[in-house]
Amino acid sequence: MKILKVIHGYPPLYQAGSEVYSQSLVNELLRQGHEVRVFTREENPFAPDFSVRENGILNVVNIPREKDGYRHAVMDRVFSQLVDGFRPDVAHIGHLNHLSTGIPEVLKASGVPTVFTLHDFWLMCPRGQFLQTNFGQNEYYRPCERQEHGKCARECYRGFWNESENDPESEAYWTRWVERRMSETRRVAELTDLFIAPSRRLRERFINDFGVPENKIVYLDYGFPMDYLTTLETESPRQRFTFGYIGTHIPAKGVNMLIEAFSRMNGRSELLIWGREAAQSTAALKRMAHGLNVRFMGEYVNRNIATEVMSRIDCIVVPSIWQENSPLVIHEAQICGKPVITADVGGMAEYVEHLTNGLLFRHRDPQDLYEKMLFAVENPETMNRLGRRGYLYDKASLNISEHVKAIVNIYHSLIQQQ
Repeated sequence: MKILKVIHGYPPLYQAGSEVYSQSLVNELLRQGHEVRVFTREENPFAPDFSVRENGILNVVNIPREKDGYRHAVMDRVFSQLVDGFRPDVAHIGHLNHLSTGIPEVLKASGVPTVFTLHDFWLMCPRGQFLQTNFGQNEYYRPCERQEHGKCARECYRGFWNESENDPESEAYWTRWVERRMSETRRVAELTDLFIAPSRRLRERFINDFGVPENKIVYLDYGFPMDYLTTLETESPRQRFTFGYIGTHIPAKGVNMLIEAFSRMNGRSELLIWGREAAQSTAALKRMAHGLNVRFMGEYVNRNIATEVMSRIDCIVVPSIWQENSPLVIHEAQICGKPVITADVGGMAEYVEHLTNGLLFRHRDPQDLYEKMLFAVENPETMNRLGRRGYLYDKASLNISEHVKAIVNIYHSLIQQQ
């Protein structure tokens, strides 16, 4: 088949979960003999907006000055040229943020069936995570239960308002902006032929809160290249119990809450933090961690995650303050036989069962996270046992080759329906 993959970032420029998964998917599709093109983005402030750079299978569009936009006519034309030249049998969207909500319309007009893997709530929430920005308020990054146009304007886009505390014109403008944006993403949902949800809870949320028909969204967990994700032998006890964090250094990931919880451990353990440094954000985290047994390890090559990361820790902590979908790091740790401590909500709680293959703490509660970390330090044998239990479901389905077979079956079924 000729497959067009659409994703808002691609390694090595972007290394978050959806991008890493997309690369694994593309590599395996190529290995199985399919022809693939990838439409993705970069942020080069020295190149013209919407200029395209080709790099092997990658068609990289430049969009350095846009953050909260959603529809770009020029990008739609650029994408249409790629579709006309490549003439794909199927398109697989991974994300449209930083790209354009017009992409599904281009595909529909060209008669290309479209699959959309959901990595977060971006279609349902302008910010993508149901996490408010709360600009200028004492309590920020509050969780949001549901999308409402006016609430989005007040709690997430107030930073764009005029300086007046109560500016009805700005509130009305941003309320209309959110309404138009949500109309666009609902249109995306209508034009998409099939959604894939990597967690059951994400699937339920899109059905119940966004109105996606049940027969239009299927559950299928992620797939992973097993050649470098191998179960690690239990090592002799370390001098200190070692926790690990893998991820971006942004507030949504809760890494600051992890440092706060860890600060109460009184030197009884060590915390290693991996992830690309993010200028002032990472500097602020380092200040928080000053004087603690915390080491910032920088980036790593994903193929080396077992040997360079998992072999150096006793436990992975996933402290996200939003309701994560299906964090890749949870799966990677479980495949490698490492226990996970994570929050008791969303896809995190779907893949970690308390005292079965890890520990759950109350979401957004640093004291409860500290107590679970203390339990881990005081019960290393129990933690080893939880790590050995690993993935709760059929582990064979996580193999990228089996995963891609399931994906290709989905492609075939949609093509046959055309």
